[in-house]
Amino acid sequence: MKFAVIVFPGSNCDVDMYHAIADELGEEVEYVWHDEENLDRFDAILLPGGFSYGDYLRSGAIARFSKVMAAVKQAAEAGKPVLGVCNGFQILLEAGLLPGAMRRNQGLKFICRPVQLVVENNETMFTSAYGKDEVITIPIAHGEGNYYCDEQTLNRLVENRQIVFRYHGENPNGSLADIAGIVNERGNVLGMMPHPERAVDALLGSADGLKLFRSIVNYWRETHVVTA
Repeated sequence: MKFAVIVFPGSNCDVDMYHAIADELGEEVEYVWHDEENLDRFDAILLPGGFSYGDYLRSGAIARFSKVMAAVKQAAEAGKPVLGVCNGFQILLEAGLLPGAMRRNQGLKFICRPVQLVVENNETMFTSAYGKDEVITIPIAHGEGNYYCDEQTLNRLVENRQIVFRYHGENPNGSLADIAGIVNERGNVLGMMPHPERAVDALLGSADGLKLFRSIVNYWRETHVVTA
């Protein structure tokens, strides 16, 4: 399986994402600059965290106009796994690939520490390696992680089981309904504020994030079985 890590000006978690795939997962991965227009050679697309374009205007508001985003949308439409973490989640929201918007943290401060999440839906291509209602520890690092959507959208997210992760025990940023991560209706685009790529080895304090990447690989292998 071949992963693309999209690199925008200001990305700073691209190396973490690359390490998670290459060194911990053992799969092929490549950095892809933001002006790339074709992602057909990749099986999964990863949008890392950071401060794309300095977070000017709004987080992700400029990155959504990068040339590569048309190819990201094509990959999503083709059913390929697309994962956006932190700033990557913000970009997916700005690009309309996921519903809702991101606001400043409720306390108006940047937060950087491990948090607990509960796996709300373990029947997606991103979460099949987890147990239902499993509580995991994943770090956060953001100033604008306060997810918001209108009531109609929230009801749709709940009905379609699109809320994949919720904050457990404590809501660090004021996110609506404790939402930490959501998928699109098709289930192949995941946006989440916590950083699974920073929780892939016990030496980092948690290896709980590795299951997310293993889930992607497991899904790809199950759907790409070659028969003689």
